[in-house]
Amino acid sequence: MRAILTYHAVDDTGSVISVTPAVFEQHVRWLAASPVSVVSLEELLTLPDERDAVAITFDDAFTNFAKEAWPRLREHGLPVTLFVPTGFVGKTNAWDALPGGAMPTLAILDWASLGRLQSEGVTLGAHSRTHADLRLLEREAIQEEVLSSIADISRETGARPAAFAYPYGHWNALAASVVEQSCAQACTTALRPLGRSDKAHLLPRLDVFYLTGPARLEAFGTFGFRRYLELRGRVRTVGQWVRTRLHR
Repeated sequence: MRAILTYHAVDDTGSVISVTPAVFEQHVRWLAASPVSVVSLEELLTLPDERDAVAITFDDAFTNFAKEAWPRLREHGLPVTLFVPTGFVGKTNAWDALPGGAMPTLAILDWASLGRLQSEGVTLGAHSRTHADLRLLEREAIQEEVLSSIADISRETGARPAAFAYPYGHWNALAASVVEQSCAQACTTALRPLGRSDKAHLLPRLDVFYLTGPARLEAFGTFGFRRYLELRGRVRTVGQWVRTRLHR
């Protein structure tokens, strides 16, 4: 099984985007010692489906990534991609509340910190400029969000990001077409493993919010793990449909 893991924050807030430092430590230690390969996003796409492998990603570039996540990942030599909402660099996550639950106000890394992390081995990816829901925008505005975030990172760090993460995981055909022309890889939040038929600009990911229970991640690749993801995916799809209907 191949999969992309999605983290956001490593803290003790108990929010829907957070895992505790203790849980993250447990995940990192298990991944470092397990038969599951931890590889870059780019390399993951080249591996056969039967290979047990993951790529680790973090959305939103919160300061607790540098404090809690990166030191643990670096200690064990585990690669990671950090997706940056460039219009909020050095500020906080002052965008709309996360659908499905309350989101704490968290500080976002500044450019100096992001540059330092990149020099230490962190791969930076684009996460739009203003964390906007791209489905709600016209082509010109989508291009501004996508291309400007890429340009911001290129200008500030000297390296053009190859990967993009759709804010909230939301996309439509128009947004996907813009992203496909701009990036080598792009991530959604579709809750399933990576399949051979998945397009490089519409990659599914496993939100670790659903993998924080006892021995949950440690079951990676087993029949029970696959079955659990299928059930969680169905429940989440129904929940998203209900929330969409309520907000019409």
